[in-house]
Amino acid sequence: MRLERRHRSSGAALVLAPFGAIAFTLLVSALLVLWAGAPVGRTYALLLQGGFGSVFAWSETLTRAVPLILTGLAATVAFKARLFNIGAEGQLYAGALAAVAVGGLHGGTGFELPTWLLFPLMMIAAAAAGALLLLGPALMKSRLGVDEVVTTLLINFIVLLGVSAMLDGPMKDPTAMGWPQSVSLQSELELAKLVVQTRIHTGLLWAAGLAVLVWLLFKYTVIGFDIRAVGANARAAAFAGVPVPRTVVLVALLSGALAGLAGAIEVAGRTSYVTLDMSPGYGYSGIVIAMLAGLHPLGVLAAAVFVAGVLVGADTMSRAIGVPTYIADVIVAASLIAVLVATLLTQYRVRLK
Repeated sequence: MRLERRHRSSGAALVLAPFGAIAFTLLVSALLVLWAGAPVGRTYALLLQGGFGSVFAWSETLTRAVPLILTGLAATVAFKARLFNIGAEGQLYAGALAAVAVGGLHGGTGFELPTWLLFPLMMIAAAAAGALLLLGPALMKSRLGVDEVVTTLLINFIVLLGVSAMLDGPMKDPTAMGWPQSVSLQSELELAKLVVQTRIHTGLLWAAGLAVLVWLLFKYTVIGFDIRAVGANARAAAFAGVPVPRTVVLVALLSGALAGLAGAIEVAGRTSYVTLDMSPGYGYSGIVIAMLAGLHPLGVLAAAVFVAGVLVGADTMSRAIGVPTYIADVIVAASLIAVLVATLLTQYRVRLK
């Protein structure tokens, strides 16, 4: 058996591929649901109801989608240039910690600056923290050929250990009764709610706006063209005059900044302080979302809402019929594999020798 590249990919196949992948994912997950002894139809109905069946369900799904959109964009930007950023989780925590350092420490005064100035400074600090965290691996890749997958992945553990040290040390909240958490942001720096009596906040507008800006960057700017050229073939791009090292550095700064902003917006919009369990793997889930979206910035919005809805709906499903919530992780992982295979089959046909 061998793969033979198609001379031309069918437009219909490209449209139908994601639906085929979803159908395959539902079939695989249904087998696991039956193995758990639960009815498949009711399980899926509860999953949809829990994620999308009410105003409260939608608010929880969209709240969960905000950091997923931003980490998905971070992975999309990096992967477009074949810079495989696996460190969005650490960059998210670095951004959250930087945001609290600017907007929550110093006796709660935030350097005694007005809110209109302190809030953008807080966001800039978060973006800078995430960007600088990815800059080192990007430089090591472009100048020394060091594999960025290894360096960015290992930096995640270093950052989490550093966050733990800070939460038990200089940034620990003295009023938290010994619980390892940072001091809280000033209430004036917290993001406003979009819907009263829900947790959905204006960070959703930030995330959606950034997705549109990244799409415009890719489609209409020279930098976007350079990023796509480097991702398609770095050696050919360099021969054509594209500054590859500079483009890789710009990609690293942008990708890391987006992940850092995810941490700041999560703190300002939902938690108001940093804890070690603030992120249940948003940085790693962003990779899944970027791949589900086909590395399209606007597709990241839909992919993030889908993944968030599955994760939120799984909690409702588990409480109602006792199916473990880990089925949500299976659905997300299976959908990623199915989309990758479906996309591959739109570009290649299988030939039997």
